[in-house]
Parts: sequence; C-alpha cells; structure tokens
Amino acid sequence: MLSKKLEDALNEQINKELYSAYLYLSMAAHCEAESLPGFAIWMRLQAQEELGHAMRFFDHVNNRGGRVVLKAIEMPPPVWKSPLEMFEQVLGHEQKVTGMINHLYELALNESDYATQMELQWFIAEQVEEEDSAGQVVDQLKMVGDQATGLLMLDKQLGTRQPPQQPAAGGPE
Repeated sequence: MLSKKLEDALNEQINKELYSAYLYLSMAAHCEAESLPGFAIWMRLQAQEELGHAMRFFDHVNNRGGRVVLKAIEMPPPVWKSPLEMFEQVLGHEQKVTGMINHLYELALNESDYATQMELQWFIAEQVEEEDSAGQVVDQLKMVGDQATGLLMLDKQLGTRQPPQQPAAGGPE
C-alpha cells in the first residue's frame, strides 16, 4: 500500500510525464511547420515514450492500492527559434525529470516503500538514456552550426528513430 505522501508525489509525476508528452508533441508540430520531418518523427516517438512512462506510473499507483488523480496539463510553448534551442530545452527538461525521479526515489526510501524503489530503478536507468540521447543531438547541432546541409543530414538521421520497446509495469496488457 502506498503512503498518501508517495501517492500524491506519484500522481504529480503522472502529470509531469503527460506534460512531457505534450511538450514533445508541440515540438513535433513545430518541426513539421519548419519542414524538418525527421526531427518531427523523433519528437513524436519521444511523446509516445513519455505517454508510456505516465502509464507505467499510473499502473504502479493502481497496483499498489493508490488512487490516480489526474490534473490539468500545462500548455507547452508552441515555437522555438532553432533546432538547437529546441534540443537544449529537451536536454534541460530531461535533466529536470531526472531530478524529479531522484526525488521520488528518495521519498520511497524515506517511506520504506521497497516496491516503489524497485519501479523507480527502471526510471533512473531510463533517464540516463534520455539525457544521453538529447545531449548527443545538442552536440551534433552545435557541430552543424548554420550549415543547411548538415541540418538536413541530421534531420534524415533523426527520422530513422524506431519506436521504443518498453516493458510493461505490471498493468493490464
């Protein structure tokens, strides 16, 4: 059984994961409008991944006897100055999410909730991957600079991203 404190924190994390999906969808829309379909594919897949994260938390709360309470999702920005600015925001956002996951883990430790600690281990590893992926694109965009050819090559590369394979959290399949 989840403590009320941990249940509330996990519900907040569900909201943040849904916001992340919304943010990435907004970025995908921006990329589509800027004729960068590869960037848009990358962002759409990132949005799907974030929805999967939200559902994993959703299932965990339900499986532990908690109550999921959904809140309004904040509106994301609609426009970015450049792909570099957008991916710098992606990296910063993922670093912020890492901090939230670490805080949840600390809370689960303090509450002696071993099952939630185990679930959060997956998210901790996932965040290492998220930050690395975004950081690589930031580095590549910095290398490309203002070169249109390089940007188009990167767009093509990002368009080859495949949908994530996420293990189920124990909810209905």
